[in-house]
Amino acid sequence: MKPKFNFINAKLAGLKKSNLYRSLHDSKASGAYIFIKGKKLVNLSSNDYLGLGHIKIASTQIQSSSRLVAGNDNLFKKLETRLASHKRQESALTFPTGYMANLGIISILPQKDDLILSDELNHASIIDSCRLSHAKKVIYKHNNMQDLEKKLRKDRHHKFVVTEGIFSMNGDFSKLKEISELCRKYDAFLILDDAHGDFVAGTDGRGSAEYLGVAKKIDAYISSLSKGLGAFGGYVAAKKEVVELAINTSRPFIYTSALPNFLLQVALDKMSSNREQKRVKLWKNVGMVRKGLESLGYKIGSQSQIIPIVIGNERKAMEFGKYVLDNGVFAQPIRYPTVERGSARIRISVTAWLTDDTIQQSLDVFEKAGKKFEII
Repeated sequence: MKPKFNFINAKLAGLKKSNLYRSLHDSKASGAYIFIKGKKLVNLSSNDYLGLGHIKIASTQIQSSSRLVAGNDNLFKKLETRLASHKRQESALTFPTGYMANLGIISILPQKDDLILSDELNHASIIDSCRLSHAKKVIYKHNNMQDLEKKLRKDRHHKFVVTEGIFSMNGDFSKLKEISELCRKYDAFLILDDAHGDFVAGTDGRGSAEYLGVAKKIDAYISSLSKGLGAFGGYVAAKKEVVELAINTSRPFIYTSALPNFLLQVALDKMSSNREQKRVKLWKNVGMVRKGLESLGYKIGSQSQIIPIVIGNERKAMEFGKYVLDNGVFAQPIRYPTVERGSARIRISVTAWLTDDTIQQSLDVFEKAGKKFEII
């Protein structure tokens, strides 16, 4: 290797030494299972929470450019009208991914003399989005209302509070009722990333804000079509002028290719599918997994479909993950920088794909693993 690449090899070596090195698994997901190297494993690492099934994709022509340049396929209007209604907002705008939806909105709403307050456990896409803004950025302690209020008192032109609805690594709900009250008190704009609550929580899967009774108090929703809905892409739902501003100033919207129209049709088809039946099945499975793990002696704080088993040590988490994988369960170890150092965990994603048998099979493996690694 040429000397100029030495710094890259040194960086990789450091990641391996710290048990933070990542590699891709060649795999094929199929319902409740995933196949890796020919081995059939129960899949506890999917974000396809509702398991709405497969959609046949018709042949299509891809625009290969942005919507402002190549035209606006009529399926965009159909989907965005449906999404706006889903969130009970005036308008909606789709993005190629949920990550880009965050970049596209959070980077344009707060201005130079404004203040962004972001929960310390917010997703990397929110963190990166805040960095792109010219506003002052302040982190508040996770779900800590005293800390948030203290920081909301700062004198700034406009104030923006950004939080997830269901936090992607802890599985806990944001304290949206209290946050919305503070936003009203201090005249702050409330932005909610509901990627993991959308289509999963609340009446008709309208999301975490609906579930917590504060849907009307959210100023802008940012969400994903790729998780609960099992389609692809991201979107923003808000007042009409917010969407108009994004169309005119959001670089992640203006300077990227439009979603292919077959993906829009997939999202529309899944929105019209048997989502409620699947949602009921999902929450039944969540209860079974959570109660099963608690009965084994695991300490579970999550009330959502994301159930972390916090192990702490990165090496131990990797060994735990390998053990459950060798015994028929695919549940990924999560380490720094996704979570803090020393708080590595196994992140279990419960889906409606799971059956009573696959849940029991998984619990049997977690019982053995918990005893082997002295977690329970």
